[in-house]
Amino acid sequence: MLKGFIEKIKKGLAKTRAVFGGLAGLFTGRGRVDEDFLTELEKRLYLADVGTQATADIVARVRQSFLDKEVTGDVRTFVQGQLRELLAAPAGIQRAPAGPTVILIAGVNGSGKTTTIAKLAKKLKDDGHQITVAACDTFRAAAVDQLAVWCERIGCDIVRAQPGSDPASVAHDACEKARARGWDTVIVDTAGRLHTQAHLMRELEKIRRVLAKQVEGAPHEVLLVLDGTTGQNAIAQAQMFTQSVQCTGIVLTKLDGTAKGGAIFAIKNKLGLPVKYIGVGETLDDLEPFDPDSFVAALFE
Repeated sequence: MLKGFIEKIKKGLAKTRAVFGGLAGLFTGRGRVDEDFLTELEKRLYLADVGTQATADIVARVRQSFLDKEVTGDVRTFVQGQLRELLAAPAGIQRAPAGPTVILIAGVNGSGKTTTIAKLAKKLKDDGHQITVAACDTFRAAAVDQLAVWCERIGCDIVRAQPGSDPASVAHDACEKARARGWDTVIVDTAGRLHTQAHLMRELEKIRRVLAKQVEGAPHEVLLVLDGTTGQNAIAQAQMFTQSVQCTGIVLTKLDGTAKGGAIFAIKNKLGLPVKYIGVGETLDDLEPFDPDSFVAALFE
């Protein structure tokens, strides 16, 4: 099963893996870890979109541990270990100790938020959870309709309202319904918004406040959906969303269509937010729980 999982990740990360091939190739030649080698290592980490600070840290540690030593597999293993450490974080969804677990989903339009909700709902339902989806993007009827189609296909409940309704009231009703029926998970969709739109960010904060009043400790997860094709440009988005709704994790989507998957290191290093899931394809089963070991292994194979 693990081998099949890694193969799926490798296929989904094909474009990013091609970029990391240049980094992996650095460890196959002969020579010593000298300043020329370290300069080339720095260059290839930059090209892989790993980020300024993460690159500087890795190069400094390689210099400290291997300067003037032969380039061997030990150097490659060391760099892989450094990359894994950058991504280390608690995995999975944090469940509520009692009552429904509430997962708030945020992100800008076009990040893959709606399909991510569908994929997450299916994954959790397959794991035996009973799901209610709150369609709080009441400004876009088409978005609610799309979410309803996904929910019908998956076989999970959806709470929706008339276009233009108060999004926070939809979140309120979904929590009430889940609690009344004994369902254990509420996934709350929100309107896609730019992180620079202050009035929409305030609305997102209102939804969070309503959830906190309805269910103790809610939202138990605030997942920010980021488009992997934007690379490190996603950092500014994440910083603003985190200030408004205290994000607890990231879902990085569309990694199958970009060579910028290395930005995951810069995002984690800059924000300290764990990557909870990655999207590596277009089907409902192409949302994978993030595993640093498998991710780094796939990049170097």
